Amino acid sequence: MANRNLNKAKEAKKDEFYTQLEDINNELRHYREHFRGKTVLCNCDDPRVSNFFTYFAYNFEFLGLKKLITTCYKNQNIDLFSQNKSEQAVYLVYEGDKNGDHIPNAEEIGVKPLKGDGDFRSKECIELLKEADIVVTNPPFSLFREYVAQLMEYDKKFLIIGHQNAIKYKEIFPLIKENKLWLGYGFKGGAGHFISHYEDKATAGDHREGMIRVSGVTWFTNLEIKKRHEDIILYKNYTPEEYPTYENYNAIEIAKTELIPMDYDGIMGVPITFMDKYNPEQFEILGLTDRDSPYCTKKYTIADSPHYSDLNRCSVLRINGSLKSQYTRVLIRKIKK
Repeated sequence: MANRNLNKAKEAKKDEFYTQLEDINNELRHYREHFRGKTVLCNCDDPRVSNFFTYFAYNFEFLGLKKLITTCYKNQNIDLFSQNKSEQAVYLVYEGDKNGDHIPNAEEIGVKPLKGDGDFRSKECIELLKEADIVVTNPPFSLFREYVAQLMEYDKKFLIIGHQNAIKYKEIFPLIKENKLWLGYGFKGGAGHFISHYEDKATAGDHREGMIRVSGVTWFTNLEIKKRHEDIILYKNYTPEEYPTYENYNAIEIAKTELIPMDYDGIMGVPITFMDKYNPEQFEILGLTDRDSPYCTKKYTIADSPHYSDLNRCSVLRINGSLKSQYTRVLIRKIKK
């Protein structure tokens, strides 16, 4: 149900999912060494209510920041949900404590008007982007491809929130394959609770009043972290019975990341959740079995899969005549050491 709400957000372009301070702190604590002497930009937040602004402003000296810049989209009112009615927005600049109380006071924060609406794609917001060293924010889910493309164009370091389905995007997967982007530490339980316009559809056990639970959200980054250099511990032995080979591609099926065999050197099809544990020094990424991906295994026809009418679908991997892997698989191979 929560994912259906996420889809509604994409359709309606209502992407105001405000991130909890707890979740920001849990992720950012792994990146402290990256921020010393750096200018940080949060360009998809209302800075006066954003927890990203709160985190960096209150940890400005602790992190050793040079400058903090935050912008918002079509909002001049101190209101969490502005409805984006104002055609003009503002940006805030904070350069650290001036009066010695170690609190970001109003008089220490520069509030400056933007000529336009604060869209991250606008010329004036791009100028702020050029000034930044690191971008940290929760960008609109519906504009994730375009947002990442801009970060790559301007060669920026970043730590941003997105849905794990973005791994499959034809604009994103090549960046992962080429080690230009990877997953961060992620949200507890693989789901995030966000303050949102939408009615909370979480289960009773996950319910948090005033919030929506979205499964599959994660952090994407190009900042080096210890996690991505840790090997997955392999303990299973390969047997043809337990690891069948696809009929229409020379690879074996792996149902779960933890079941990757330690003694198999061929190609393997693993779930996209593998990317959360991916170490580029342990495995090589070869491709992706998903529609529209330039890295898909092949373009299957209806003859390959009579149960599917989409002639260009390429996420069909068959075992014993059945559609064993109709879900996306990342094709990997161990790196010989």
